[in-house]
Amino acid sequence: MRFTIAFSIMASATAFSPSSFAGSTLASVPSSSSALDMKYKVAVVGGGPSGACAAEIFAQEKNIDTVLFERKMDNAKPCGGAIPLCMVGEFDIPETVVDRKVRKMNLISPTGVEVDIGDTLKPNEYIGMCRREIMDKYLRDRAIEYGAEAINGLVTSVDIPADHKTTEEPYTINYLEFTEGSSSGTAKKMDVDVIVGADGANSRVAKCMDAGLYNFAIAFQERIKISDDKMAFYEEMAEMYVGDDVSPDFYGWVFPKYDHVGVGTGTVVNRPAIKQYQKAIRDRAGDKIAGGKIIKVEAHPIPEHYRPRRVQGRIALVGDAAGYVTKCSGEGIYFAAKSGRMAAQSIVELMKGGTHLPTQAEIERTYLKEYDALYGPTYTVLDLLQKVFYTNNGAREAFVELCNSKYVQQVTFDSYLYKKVQGNNPLDDLKLLGETIGCLVKGYAVAKPDQTFSNPVESQKRI
Repeated sequence: MRFTIAFSIMASATAFSPSSFAGSTLASVPSSSSALDMKYKVAVVGGGPSGACAAEIFAQEKNIDTVLFERKMDNAKPCGGAIPLCMVGEFDIPETVVDRKVRKMNLISPTGVEVDIGDTLKPNEYIGMCRREIMDKYLRDRAIEYGAEAINGLVTSVDIPADHKTTEEPYTINYLEFTEGSSSGTAKKMDVDVIVGADGANSRVAKCMDAGLYNFAIAFQERIKISDDKMAFYEEMAEMYVGDDVSPDFYGWVFPKYDHVGVGTGTVVNRPAIKQYQKAIRDRAGDKIAGGKIIKVEAHPIPEHYRPRRVQGRIALVGDAAGYVTKCSGEGIYFAAKSGRMAAQSIVELMKGGTHLPTQAEIERTYLKEYDALYGPTYTVLDLLQKVFYTNNGAREAFVELCNSKYVQQVTFDSYLYKKVQGNNPLDDLKLLGETIGCLVKGYAVAKPDQTFSNPVESQKRI
């Protein structure tokens, strides 16, 4: 579902030079297992983009043992699968991982007004569309090639010493290891020194470290196989539908994949009605997907904001586990990969070639401070946009009309493709403010009333 319309970081071990001891006879000294042979062990829990990108960095540090836990190596996470252009280059994503290069966007309002977007893109610019099972495996395999030990296992709990913030006492990871041909796992334990929780919205690491709860959306998607002639329409095209029929606080989408389309929607405020909204997005897409065969149905929680606590002792959360999904767009793939890389780079640097275990304060001062400084403005802007334009049909009509503006398109795509809130032209911004007010007035005049709903119990649930 991650698509936006409106975003790396060691001291080497000292070696004695033989010339320093010319003419001397050296006695054989047994190595100390605690000082020389023992390496600090880092466990990365979760093998999606955030975990794989973290494990890749750790695995390249020869004085750190890196273990990567993933419960399902062929996991196909429910996800729109859009990635920005900057991720392709920054993370060396090969062409084979990108199913489609989207250069056009069709945005449809509640009353059916359509706006085509994409004229401002340069010939070499595009939004990559991926299948998560393909991309995640590529990133995970790369980490393994660098030396990460991959364990096909489900982490069930983490034993955290009471004094873990002030001592170097290890954490104990309890997990079920799966073997080929067996449906039940074997219970095992492992002591580790640092943990990176990259295990998604339902993070067990977050629960064990008392990271706190967050509100969440439910994303629902159907992969639909359509005929070749219908698929031709989506060659470089993605669609977004807004309206309270498809979601009271988000949008519905049709995103092209290798040989099918992903059709889905999401909501925070009315999660019990997600299947109703899914039917509506299929109906809105209409003839363009008519006759298609549903080949896979997927659903997954998406975090709505940061966890209250993202670092506890020597445990750090990244990706969805930390809450790094943007409002308005629901994008999280890039931020997952980036946060995993930034956390690992900070921790590796703090570990000084495997001679030091970082403290909570050190991880917060590096990883968290740097991540928030880099992407905090993006989360703030997109949160504001969602509150303004996704709350009712009048605002949604105004949103679609505003997207007719080439200036809006340029700023939107630049911000999405390169993950920076763009520095804009003050005169154009002033003009845009006037256009926004005008579009809102017009939108409220033509919009149909929003449907009412009530789910006081479900709306209070947090994970």
